[in-house]
Amino acid sequence: MIPIRLEIEGLYSYKEKQVVEFDQLTAAGLFGIFGAVGSGKSSILEAILLALYGSTERLSDRGEKNSMVNLQSEALLISFEFKAGKNNVKTYLARYSAKRNSKNFDDVKPAEHTFYLKSEDHLEPLTKRAEEIVGMKKEHFKQTVIIPQGKFREFIDLTPGPRAEMMKELFGLERFDLAAKTGSLLRIVKDEKIRLETQLGALAAITSELLDEKTALIREVERQTEEKEKTFRQTELTFKKQEGLQAKHKELQGFLKEWADLEQKRPVIAEKKTIWKDFLKAKTYLKPIWEQINEKITELEKYQVSVTDCSRFRETYIKEIGELEEDEKKLKEKADQKSEREAKIRDLKKVAEIKILNKELKDAEKETAKLRPSIENQKLALSDLSTKIKTLEKEAENILIPDSTTLSDLKGKARDWNLWEEQLGKMKAEAKSISDTAKDIQLNIKELKQQIPSGQSSFTLWIASQKQHIQDLEAEKEKLQRKAGLAAHVHLLEDGEACPLCGATDHPNPLTAAKDEKVLEGKSLEIDVAKNLLEKIRSLNQKHEEQQIRLENQLANLAQKEKDIQYLESQLKEIQQHLESHQITSKEDLISLINNADKAIQKKEKLEKETKALRKKWEQDQDNYEKKEKKLREVEQQQLSLNSKLLAKKEEIRDYAFCKPFFEKEAELIEQTIQKVQQDIEETAFKLSGKQKVLLETRAKQATNLANLKHFEQSINSTESRIIELKSEFETLKKTHGFEDEEKLVALFNHSLDADKVDAEIRQFEDRSLLVETKIKELQSDSGVSEFSQEEFDLLNNNLQEQKEALESIKKEFTLLNQEIISTKAKLEEKQKLEKEFGQLENREANLKELERLFKGSGFVKYVSSIYLKELCATANLRFTKLTKNSLSLEIDDNNTFWVIDYLNGGKKRLLKTLSGGQTFQASLCLALALAEKVKSLNQADQSFFFLDEGFGALDRNSLRVVFETLKLLRHENRIVGIISHVEELQQEIEVYAKIELDPEKGSQVEYSF
Repeated sequence: MIPIRLEIEGLYSYKEKQVVEFDQLTAAGLFGIFGAVGSGKSSILEAILLALYGSTERLSDRGEKNSMVNLQSEALLISFEFKAGKNNVKTYLARYSAKRNSKNFDDVKPAEHTFYLKSEDHLEPLTKRAEEIVGMKKEHFKQTVIIPQGKFREFIDLTPGPRAEMMKELFGLERFDLAAKTGSLLRIVKDEKIRLETQLGALAAITSELLDEKTALIREVERQTEEKEKTFRQTELTFKKQEGLQAKHKELQGFLKEWADLEQKRPVIAEKKTIWKDFLKAKTYLKPIWEQINEKITELEKYQVSVTDCSRFRETYIKEIGELEEDEKKLKEKADQKSEREAKIRDLKKVAEIKILNKELKDAEKETAKLRPSIENQKLALSDLSTKIKTLEKEAENILIPDSTTLSDLKGKARDWNLWEEQLGKMKAEAKSISDTAKDIQLNIKELKQQIPSGQSSFTLWIASQKQHIQDLEAEKEKLQRKAGLAAHVHLLEDGEACPLCGATDHPNPLTAAKDEKVLEGKSLEIDVAKNLLEKIRSLNQKHEEQQIRLENQLANLAQKEKDIQYLESQLKEIQQHLESHQITSKEDLISLINNADKAIQKKEKLEKETKALRKKWEQDQDNYEKKEKKLREVEQQQLSLNSKLLAKKEEIRDYAFCKPFFEKEAELIEQTIQKVQQDIEETAFKLSGKQKVLLETRAKQATNLANLKHFEQSINSTESRIIELKSEFETLKKTHGFEDEEKLVALFNHSLDADKVDAEIRQFEDRSLLVETKIKELQSDSGVSEFSQEEFDLLNNNLQEQKEALESIKKEFTLLNQEIISTKAKLEEKQKLEKEFGQLENREANLKELERLFKGSGFVKYVSSIYLKELCATANLRFTKLTKNSLSLEIDDNNTFWVIDYLNGGKKRLLKTLSGGQTFQASLCLALALAEKVKSLNQADQSFFFLDEGFGALDRNSLRVVFETLKLLRHENRIVGIISHVEELQQEIEVYAKIELDPEKGSQVEYSF
């Protein structure tokens, strides 16, 4: 996968639409994305992951996408254009967009995620996902192509199982996993065979003789069934007749028992009936009259209390009305003086206004006397300022300065001159240092080549020769091991008996194990020595290759530095030629000219600044002068207006004699007098209105009270008459219905008897008694009911059940025999078919067992996975040993666990987890690069892309330099490497980069170095 273009809008800190032009960045081979912490660097990788896989490293797409959208944006939009496929020839476009809910800002609608195949200007929609297009899952993509922040060492932290599974998925190793398919087929065959064996075992007793025997037996059972069924029908008719008599007999016994119970309850029912009749008479005829008497007595008491209250209020109202009429008369007399008092108030208000106008007139006269001298002084000051301004302007015009464009050009040339001279010195020092380093490397290469034996021309041929020697020794060792294996069975040979290997009966010269063991030990020691020598040769070859690479880098750097020196010298020469055209022959003349021009500019600017300040002061003073003149005119006009108002107010006063004493008093005292009189007028009117209202209400209450008194007296007379009538009626009814004792009668009124319930109980008892008596007579008149015998009925029932069971048993036997005959015929046919299938399965099982033995378990896949991991480890070591200065290398064991070979400690092994943070980063980088190379080869791509976010903070300056040189070398391997970092050393080394800056208003902004 090679990125081309990325558009981001509304993601995290990217408020406005920003474009990352990857095609220009990747053209350099090695590029960077730099910026301060929190500027939005890592968000670029998250945007790529979101566009490809629909989720980011920090937040998932489900439930958390509202946190992805910028808080000042309504939508999120990502468009990612990239190349993928074989040799990266196809161009794809991935789009991811999400919008906020217009009604709920915190809710983000489901995202739209689409892919397109781009051909020229045409976009073809795709149903494929990123896994198919890119060729790997998101987890593997983060470990081989784009490594997000904090996930760099994830591959080495995987346990052996998941690591092997990852290799299997990345490189398609499942094609070697044949054990599961073979085992599945074998299990199917075994299960089928067991099924057939089980079925055949169940059919072993099924024969044609068994079928004939069952056919004869079913004929005899059929005859016996017909005889038993005839006898059962006759017995069943007799039983049904007796069953009817039994039901009537039981019914008769039940009614007789119920009749006895009814006779016991009869006296209680008779007593309830008597109480019920008395209760009904009292409630119906006497209780309503009794309740009316009580109600009228209560009303009479209320009327008597009301008459007493009304008589008392009648005297109170007469006295209260007299007092109110007297108060009303006094208030009316005072209210009649209202118009006269209001006229005096109006005169006093005019006196108060005249006093205010006199005060304003005096203030205006004082203001006029104050303004006139101030205006004259200010007029003289303005004239002096005008004279100073003209003098300064004339002095500034006489100062001559050079043209601003020329001066700017001269200053730029001065800066360039200093910069080129400084860089030229630095470049020459660096070139000398590089030249010295290259000579040292050449000496190291020469010393390494001197260690090659005279018979070998290069390290490669020496390694090949040593490998061949080791193979020859191992072949000899294998022969000795086979011979030693045979020698272990020498004690089994006996004269006259055939040898199990060759068949000979004579054994003249048997093998001796002790002698061969010594030879085998010597051969093993010789192989170990040869392998150690091979490792030494490889180490020398690796050092030689490293020195060669370093020499090439140094020579390339030296050539570049010499070009840079020539360029700087040419730039200095151009600057000197340009200055000669301005009659400047030295850098000192140039600096002097620039300084003199700067001083003249500063002086002129100072004069202009002073002139500007004086002109501003003149404008302010002029404005102030005009304001004071305007104010003086306004005050003079105000004086004329106040004199006119005073004369008018004095003429409006009607009672001047009354007002004259108040001209000497204070305005506050006049105002208090006015308010006091006005308040007294208002209070008099308010009190009069209140008194009249209260008097009217009191008279109305007096009339109502007299009417009520008359009504209550009439009600007392009518109520007393009604009570006498009701009591007479009550006594008459007592005698009529036979209630002489009034206390017992009142007790009946208060009795809690439920009349309806008792009535229903009495009626139910009488109806049930009649029904039971009728049923007993009917049942006793039926023939055979009274004489029914339960013992004879039970004997008949038992006989019937025995006959029924015998009949059902023989019918069941017939049915079973018939089914057995049908089943036996089908099973005979099935048995013949199963025997044929079983023979075929035995042959297939033998073949599959042989295949299962070859592909047992997942050993074959693990073996292939281990080979891939070892190749990966070997590729990573080409860089890792260089980064660690040949002190460490990586190794992977048969369990797919990473180990480190520590050459500083005798080449001992230790776990990869024991490395420091910086060393772990170096190992992770080398493994990630190696893994990316394998994926590149797998995808048949001519170029590969590798993006790394952070991870350099754990390295010291020297380690950082080595890592950076390693990354630069990847450009020669047709690799593209992108780095995201805030480490300053990297920013200084990488020429092509994108700069991310966080603007408080616009959000993250993308800028470039080109």
